[in-house]
Amino acid sequence: MGSATEYNRRDLFKRAAAITVLAAGSSSLLAACAGGTGSSDNKSSSPAVGGDSKNPFGVKASDPLDVVIFKGGYGDDYAKAFEDMYKKTYSGANISHLGTQEISGKLQPRFNAGNPPDVIDNSGAQQMKLDVLAGAGQLADLTALLDAPYLDDPSKKIRDVLLPGTIEQGTIGDKMYSLNYVYTVYGLWYSAKLFKDKGWTAPKTWDEFITLCGTIKAAGVAPFAHQGKYPYYANYVILDLIGKQGGAELIKKINACEAAAWDDPAVLAGVSAFYKIMENDYLLPGTNGMTHTESQTAWCQGKAAFIPSGSWLENEMLASTPADFDMAFLPIPSLPGDKLPATAVRAGAGEPFIVPTKAKNKNGGLEFLRMMLTKEGSGKFAAAANSLTVLKGGIGADVQLKPGTKSSATAVDAAGTGTFNFTYPDLQTPFDTELQNATNELVNKRITPKEWVARGKAATAKKV
Repeated sequence: MGSATEYNRRDLFKRAAAITVLAAGSSSLLAACAGGTGSSDNKSSSPAVGGDSKNPFGVKASDPLDVVIFKGGYGDDYAKAFEDMYKKTYSGANISHLGTQEISGKLQPRFNAGNPPDVIDNSGAQQMKLDVLAGAGQLADLTALLDAPYLDDPSKKIRDVLLPGTIEQGTIGDKMYSLNYVYTVYGLWYSAKLFKDKGWTAPKTWDEFITLCGTIKAAGVAPFAHQGKYPYYANYVILDLIGKQGGAELIKKINACEAAAWDDPAVLAGVSAFYKIMENDYLLPGTNGMTHTESQTAWCQGKAAFIPSGSWLENEMLASTPADFDMAFLPIPSLPGDKLPATAVRAGAGEPFIVPTKAKNKNGGLEFLRMMLTKEGSGKFAAAANSLTVLKGGIGADVQLKPGTKSSATAVDAAGTGTFNFTYPDLQTPFDTELQNATNELVNKRITPKEWVARGKAATAKKV
């Protein structure tokens, strides 16, 4: 742990590190707020949207703008492109830019002093805890942004052009406090070149997947690798099998940590299907003890056929991926009787951008976010960071995506409204930790699928 590329797992990977890093710092922030840097009025602070569709927040052209960006796997060149867009409209604005991985270290003192930046990409292992900031009245309510005119088509509001789950992902209580800008897709990944060379066809059903794994193993390639030191990667597969089998209501119950959810037959069906990988010895030798970098490098070297991950994978592994690798995305294959369609994929918004309540140019921060949510802004991000954004249809034909990102975008289009997400990793950390521990035991064949289910049910008692 600790490499720069590691930090671009936005929503998921940050949890384990961020909770530890910020445990002491958040108490300092709360203490400062209790001492007078925040107020209850700030908790619902949201600028009114004016009648001018070109400048609904009433931004003054000469007001400076202070921007801080998490400089991780996506870099910060895309943000500089956004700043250029802002300058074209507000030419008198002096823009201050900081790209850093030390989000908490750099910004917590500024929040405590009542002098935060105007807009922040609050991400990475030192992400400031959003619930702490919101609870202390330090974050602007972004409802005004949602109700503002969409720059590309002022007849629409911003809320009308966001992909499913974006608003919910940034909502705490009944208010949206963060714009999660990057749309991440989760599933299996493979080399289309390897499959073409070997004559293998990407499976659509789990039975086809298991059968293909046997063929792959016979060819001298390990069928499946995973990031063993971080069991939540394996949980992408397990929980997606469960979710597609049990449907939206079961996903909702699991996210709510309802103990009864674990009695649903879909839970045992999903984990039992996954366990066939271990039963048939389809794992890459040693993968249970590998870091994300080690397992993904082995996969890039052709030592394994499939690996689970989010759509940050391609950008993260650029230096290790052969030029002709032709990375491709595969939704988790379906089980018989699934309640969700085979094309359904886990997808959700990440990379939270926030506007502090006490920002000197809060209206400019909101306008900056509105400019990000244009086809021009989305295209600039896709070109610079090789990732999708939460803007519907935000990737124009002129943007050249790398193969893996292009295939994940195709999968999102194919899924349509059939996307789903598990929110418990962000909202129910103690439960998630217990479930990861159970999965670690499962992949090492120290517990059975039934025991995994029992441990998952017991873990709901740790609900926050």
